[in-house]
Amino acid sequence: MHKKYIQRCISLAKNGAGFVSPNPMVGSVIVYNNIIIGEGYHQKFGNAHAEVNAINAVYNKPLLRESTLYVNLEPCSHFGKTPPCTDLIIKNKIPRVVIGCVDEHSKVAGKGILKLQNSGIDVKSGVLEKESIELNRRFFTFHKKKRPYIILKWAQTLDGFIDITRTKNNLSHPRWITNDISRSLVHKWRAEEAAIMVGTNTAEKDNPKLNVREWTGQNPVRVVLDRSMRLSNQLFLFDQSIPTIVFTEENVMSKRNLDYVKINFEDHVIKQILNYLYEKEILSIIIEGGQKLLTSFIKQFLWDEARVFIGNKLFYDGVKAPELNESVAEQLQLEESKLLIFRNK
Repeated sequence: MHKKYIQRCISLAKNGAGFVSPNPMVGSVIVYNNIIIGEGYHQKFGNAHAEVNAINAVYNKPLLRESTLYVNLEPCSHFGKTPPCTDLIIKNKIPRVVIGCVDEHSKVAGKGILKLQNSGIDVKSGVLEKESIELNRRFFTFHKKKRPYIILKWAQTLDGFIDITRTKNNLSHPRWITNDISRSLVHKWRAEEAAIMVGTNTAEKDNPKLNVREWTGQNPVRVVLDRSMRLSNQLFLFDQSIPTIVFTEENVMSKRNLDYVKINFEDHVIKQILNYLYEKEILSIIIEGGQKLLTSFIKQFLWDEARVFIGNKLFYDGVKAPELNESVAEQLQLEESKLLIFRNK
């Protein structure tokens, strides 16, 4: 019975994807006599947490004293953007709380459970624990590894190329490898992650917008490398429509929605970038290319997930796709294209 309600919490929590970062995705339901009498989820960073929304959704408040509150992540016990959820649970005299997984953030880390127990509340944790951790793998990776959750993404042909050969004198438009379904899915992913990054060559050759156009949601922060400031300021990346971070070795004045960050390109470039993004509380990032940038992350084992489209096309020659040594964790068929998902173990 507990699993059913925690699964509902997880389903509710997913509605917050792309809106609650750097907070975790959390859903909560309140059950009285095997009937859900209130439910809610964390809808937006800075707004009320899931438990608060669930409690507020209960019309007959006296029933809370005979109910069970379910939540996929341990309730917070500290003051942040909002008051502690544990205090509200205690105040409403809810006698039982069932939790999916413990919040390993240093400000919580079991303190919420202990506070509830010390108030006489019966607490059970670890219900659908694996699924609850998986849901918030970005959040847990961010706090454990002190860096964003890293998703590598590219599309390659049947013969293993991600692009045709293009030069500075021949910057022809990139050739689409996949289909419309794949492109819509990519925009959905963008809406779910905090940031998206490309290298200098990809920015120069493709002039990408890196925004959300074929899905509804927030645009991710755009990140680009431009060591010597060679990229044209006419590129879409520099139109100041979306917050954009440019890593360079030059001293450049930042503008509205355009932050120039000076780093040392002779010393662990990627780690400098990840440290900066961690300080800015950017929970996750998609690395969209190009080949050189993707390979750099792979060689340094700095990735958590890779999403690789296989299009039904042949280039015969061109830019070779990056190589992964991990086995495929999941595979989806998208009409004539395939999506392979890898996890870095």
